Amino acid sequence: MALSSSGMLAIGATAAPVMFSIPPGALERAKIRLATNDSSLQPARSALIIESNQALRFKPTSVMDKPKAGASGDKHDYFSTAPYFWPDPSKPDGLPYIRKDGQRNPESGNEYSDSPRLGRTASSALTLALASHFTTNEAYAAHAAKLLRVFFLDPARRMNPNFNQAQAVPGVNTGRGIGMIESRSLTSVADAVILLEGSPHWSPSDAAGMKTWLNAFLDWALTSKNGLAERAARNNHGTFYDAEVAHFALFCGRTNLAREIILSATTNRIAAQIKPDGSQPLELARADSFAYSRFNLIALFDLATLGDHAGVNLWQYETDAHASIRRALDFLMPYVEDPAKPWPFERGKNARRSLDSRLFRQAFVVFGDERYQRALNQLPNTDSERDALFFNR
Repeated sequence: MALSSSGMLAIGATAAPVMFSIPPGALERAKIRLATNDSSLQPARSALIIESNQALRFKPTSVMDKPKAGASGDKHDYFSTAPYFWPDPSKPDGLPYIRKDGQRNPESGNEYSDSPRLGRTASSALTLALASHFTTNEAYAAHAAKLLRVFFLDPARRMNPNFNQAQAVPGVNTGRGIGMIESRSLTSVADAVILLEGSPHWSPSDAAGMKTWLNAFLDWALTSKNGLAERAARNNHGTFYDAEVAHFALFCGRTNLAREIILSATTNRIAAQIKPDGSQPLELARADSFAYSRFNLIALFDLATLGDHAGVNLWQYETDAHASIRRALDFLMPYVEDPAKPWPFERGKNARRSLDSRLFRQAFVVFGDERYQRALNQLPNTDSERDALFFNR
């Protein structure tokens, strides 16, 4: 079986789409089970259709919809402001903004910021593309294609493939490397593009245009000042950088690059971020220490999933001191299983002791420990979650 540059896995004369954000073969298995009326997956399918019908009502948007451009003067350039920075009350103009970790400034999500537009476009396109894949309703594919064309391909409205002005701090800078974390949603765009291949509403020129765009963004991430700054980050920002770049590299057929990045995570991320007891000191230092420990764990799970596609087993990797992804998960588990157990790392913000159900699902699939399944069973409505389609034993 050969992996093509478009993210399709060739099997004889046919081709099955490969979503790099889920385990290899999971998409095909889900489609087969749904085709045979597997009742266990019907709640998830029904929920996906409901979400897709809602996404059909989402009108195309673009970076051109913000009231004014950022420092570059070009509205085609993505722009956002840093979420944890606020006006300085001691200054008449509030400048320069000052940092308040864990306190989100609503300015970062207003109409001047492209972050909500990109996030909604990416999530809607993927939801619609999945619904099109699992049904015969081409209306879903048609709308997903329209959303992607407007945001990324239409010359009048397209976003330039860079994040030079992401998470700017007023009075301090016009954009930061840290802002690249907002481009995480572009991995959903890559998945949606893969799912749309073969649809009559998604032309070869559309597919080629998106591959060119994502290749250009990947090159920006690998060479730009902001991209290199994010790569050098030691905490969750660096982990998500690796996961994004490896995902884009796989999508663009640059498999050796993806493998190199995933392999480097053994030392740059797992060994550098996780202690033998599973704690993540760089995340524990944050105001919302539990949430950030969970957040970095999500990125590590993403990297391990990408490793499944690149022939690198991060799931079972342990340092000489026995630090591992699984230990990082198990460090958090007691505080989820027993909500009354004190979280000893409070830093001015009460911890919300929850883990994403996807973490439990995938941990159970990978490690086979019933503890993770029990934790999943304690959460409400998990049968109707999209991940139920892809992560099961």
